[in-house]
Amino acid sequence: MKTLFGALLLVCSFCALADNSLPANRHIAVRGSAELTTTPDIAVISFMVSSQQATSLDAKKDVDKRVNQFLDGLDAFAVQTAGVTATNLLTEPHYTYDSDGNELLSGYRASRSLSVRLTNIDQLNSLLNFGLEQQINEVKDIRLHSTKNNELRKKVAALAVENAKSNAEAMANAFDATLGKVYSINSNTEHQQGRYERIEVTGSRVDTRNINASAGRYLQATITFKSTVNAVYDLTVN
Repeated sequence: MKTLFGALLLVCSFCALADNSLPANRHIAVRGSAELTTTPDIAVISFMVSSQQATSLDAKKDVDKRVNQFLDGLDAFAVQTAGVTATNLLTEPHYTYDSDGNELLSGYRASRSLSVRLTNIDQLNSLLNFGLEQQINEVKDIRLHSTKNNELRKKVAALAVENAKSNAEAMANAFDATLGKVYSINSNTEHQQGRYERIEVTGSRVDTRNINASAGRYLQATITFKSTVNAVYDLTVN
């Protein structure tokens, strides 16, 4: 009977942790998991500013003017200088084609990308409105963060370990066995970032076709931390 019991546990072990090396003696393989959800308090917003003009210099001047106006107005928001990045200017010729397929130079396009770290997420809507006023062409991305990221990663990992221990003890007790020393541990903690859908801006219009809310409301304001732990324990059969 003990031999059969050991064989059954060995089969279960290979099913749960087929990619891990397992001990030759009696053992049990378990998985623990945990999940925590928090409300973000930081938003990182990426913007794109672009302009097409007759000359590259005119396009550059137009982009620089709008970028500078936007940066000058950030004092009204919870944004620190270290949380703002503005890439170098990119200029390139823009071509069109006539009815015969001939390439025609139609002007020059200049563009810059901006990234702003907003530490008061309640100001998100106001910041987007301000960007529109400065003729920001596109809101490329909004990423959510929490100032408690490190703390929550550690906490969810600890909860997954406790869950694995509890699962191992419950299974061993159910089969009248005693847990021995832990043989191996394999853990993974994941940060599933809360994120808003892409918002495209043209002039003073916002394309909200991908937003499940009316303009001015931004949902999905959660961040989830997940952790899993695979553990193998030696077993003593009573």
